[in-house]
Amino acid sequence: MPFSPLRRRRAISGASSDDSSAAPSFRWTLWIAVLLAVLALHWVAGRWVDMSRNVSNPVPAEHVPVQVELLTPKPVAQAPAPAVPPPKPAPALHPATQPTRAITTTQQTAQAAEAAAVAAAQADQAQQAAQSAQAAAKAASDAAAAQAASAAVAKAVASGDKFDVPPTGELRYDTLINGVMNQTGTIHWINSAQHYEMVVSIPLPFVGPYVYSSKGHIDGFGIAPEQYSEQRGRRAADITVFDRTTKQLVYTRTPNSQPLADGAQDRFSVVMQLASLVRGSPDTYKPGVVRQFSVADNDSNEIWPIETVGDENVQARDGNVQARHFTRLARRDGDRRRLDIWLAPSIGWLPVRIVQTEPNGLQMELLWRGKLQPPTPAPSAGTADASQDAAPVAPAPDKP
Repeated sequence: MPFSPLRRRRAISGASSDDSSAAPSFRWTLWIAVLLAVLALHWVAGRWVDMSRNVSNPVPAEHVPVQVELLTPKPVAQAPAPAVPPPKPAPALHPATQPTRAITTTQQTAQAAEAAAVAAAQADQAQQAAQSAQAAAKAASDAAAAQAASAAVAKAVASGDKFDVPPTGELRYDTLINGVMNQTGTIHWINSAQHYEMVVSIPLPFVGPYVYSSKGHIDGFGIAPEQYSEQRGRRAADITVFDRTTKQLVYTRTPNSQPLADGAQDRFSVVMQLASLVRGSPDTYKPGVVRQFSVADNDSNEIWPIETVGDENVQARDGNVQARHFTRLARRDGDRRRLDIWLAPSIGWLPVRIVQTEPNGLQMELLWRGKLQPPTPAPSAGTADASQDAAPVAPAPDKP
């Protein structure tokens, strides 16, 4: 039966309404598909960046230390103290013998008083003798302890640490924050006879440079800091004083003080102390050897166990560099802050790479970009300075 005009108009209007309602649904489906495609592309790009970032120098993986030998600070050169001879013990006192004789009733009271006085005198003499014997025993014990300490020092001197302080120079480093290239950092090192100075400058965008300064002298245990300064960005510097007269660590950040141990270092002089020890005896630091250092910060002091991991290749600006990897082990339970140091024999066992990883994942890296060079004199007029491309070394902060 053919459609009537009325039924034909109804069919056409129904089809038009279905098309108009389906159009928005199709557009939403298209936008959702485009959004999913964009998210997928971003995820793929992020994975590629994570996999390709810093491939040449990957972050050192966690490992279980295999301890071969534990090394503690020992004197570099020190003469043993002379032994103190023990004092001669005092002669023992013997009670006097009293003759037996007959006494009368009148004399008995006087004799009893005299006997009581003699007994009191003898008791006093016996007490003095006991005290003298105790003093003599203590003096003998102290003398024996002094002799034992002298023998220990003599033994340490006989097997003392071989030590070779690096010469004066300046190292330049590429600085990377979470794998992203930053400005040039520097380690400025001065070794002048029995004194040293070290300035480490690490530029950070929007914050300002981090400047760490250490200065002191060389003593029987190696590098001996006298003052350590730490300035982060625009904040005032925090200073730690190594008072070797009173054997105390004094801080400006806190009123507390702590005992100063022999061979104590600060956070950055410990790097040069380690380099000096390895320069003196490279074969001592085999994989698994752990050496302990007493290290002071800007408000505390603690023991740093540093383990020798092994020899590795480091990809630097000028190519591969063979270096020995050292890592700081956990200082206490839950310690998630890491410090890794690579020392290269080709530049005198100086640091070619330093990586510090914070508990929140922030990673600061110094990667060697220039050879150790002595300070160059100021260029004369009309002479080009070959080191003009070097970043300037930030000066040590003024001391209050």
